[in-house]
Amino acid sequence: MGLWLLAMSQGLAAAEPPAAVVRIATFNTSLNRPVAGALIADLATPSDPQARAIARIIQRNRPDILLLNEFDYDPAGAAADRFERNYLGIAQDGEHAVSYPYRYLAPVNTGVPSGFDLDHDDRTGGAGDALGYGAFPGQYGMLLLSRWPIDTGNVRTFRHLPWRDMPGAILPPGWYAPDALAALPLSSKSHWDVPVRIGAITLHVLASHPTPPVFDGPEDRNGRRNHDEIRLWSDYLAPGRDGWIVDDAGQRGGLAPEARFVILGDQNADPQDGESVDHAIRQLLGHPRVRATPAPRSEGARIAAWRQGGANRRQRGDPATDTGDFEDRYAGNLRTDYVLPSQDLAIVRSGVDWVIGEAAPSDHHLVWVDVEIGGPRSKALPGDPITGRPRPAHGPVRKREYFSASCLRAQSAGRSLPVHADATSARSHEP
Repeated sequence: MGLWLLAMSQGLAAAEPPAAVVRIATFNTSLNRPVAGALIADLATPSDPQARAIARIIQRNRPDILLLNEFDYDPAGAAADRFERNYLGIAQDGEHAVSYPYRYLAPVNTGVPSGFDLDHDDRTGGAGDALGYGAFPGQYGMLLLSRWPIDTGNVRTFRHLPWRDMPGAILPPGWYAPDALAALPLSSKSHWDVPVRIGAITLHVLASHPTPPVFDGPEDRNGRRNHDEIRLWSDYLAPGRDGWIVDDAGQRGGLAPEARFVILGDQNADPQDGESVDHAIRQLLGHPRVRATPAPRSEGARIAAWRQGGANRRQRGDPATDTGDFEDRYAGNLRTDYVLPSQDLAIVRSGVDWVIGEAAPSDHHLVWVDVEIGGPRSKALPGDPITGRPRPAHGPVRKREYFSASCLRAQSAGRSLPVHADATSARSHEP
């Protein structure tokens, strides 16, 4: 089960508050369709092969809090309803059904017409002219699922925050006309701060899906936007740098210094490889409030990179931390999906669901991190935020016993921790 109660061993102070381990995950599902309403239709019955495979992966990992990227948004939440009822709620291939009593979904900028020729193809109204790349409003949306209550009254969204309002924004020089720039938001989908109530503790889920830093030209408009979309969270966590940030309700400023949080989503940026501007994700991996180590890893990703070769042989990063399986001639596999808790949350363990020999339903793999919620606030352990490798801790380590049905099942069956699928996927455009 995703939520593990921790039994404190002898020697721990009796006054120490009880702790629990919560599994938090992000998964770019590729549950997007070319026309509005198609995903709703595909999920009407429990027979869509891709949705069944996605549900199986979720059931295998059983996160308590889960962000789905590239899940088409519809205002009525019909696609979410059908996915939960017809897929997550039905046992898939020997796994157990899972339910999420709480969810959050909201409009995104993808597919929303801008009225301008943003991609300079001498036409307006195309997918590249939308406020975020997309063929219809809601394409490539986001869906947050939770076993814990969501404080919907205190959710903050940053969908309409203008890109030009960011101090020092790295806008493409001369690319956007002033009236077009005035209409262009920073977020290609949206940025959400969703408070989740875990007992008496509030965990702020910071969810986003920045545009990929490719599919543009020498002006690098997508790479620049990706960098600044990631920077939004960096500034949001930094008192003194957050004064320019205004949410969609008009509230100014960032996250309180004492708040617990986790950053979730496909950030479309690798810390060492790929085409992001100045390795944009390092703005978060090196942030003083972010616990970036140890990075989630899988043996499946390492084997896939070795088997697929190509660009993977030229990369500098550790292939075991890859989360995306991309075209092997030029891009190779990359680490693009992140679960980054605040420094005061201890990471118990983590992983990437990448199983060799299993057909993957998406070009991204589910990434999960188990964090300790409650108990004394954790202190940061030194580590390398770029490679994700932990450095050894000094001093005594307090032993704890972990009770997990899924862990015991895996051990009794001789399986290692969940790791995930071997497939190569190339797409004409991924937002």
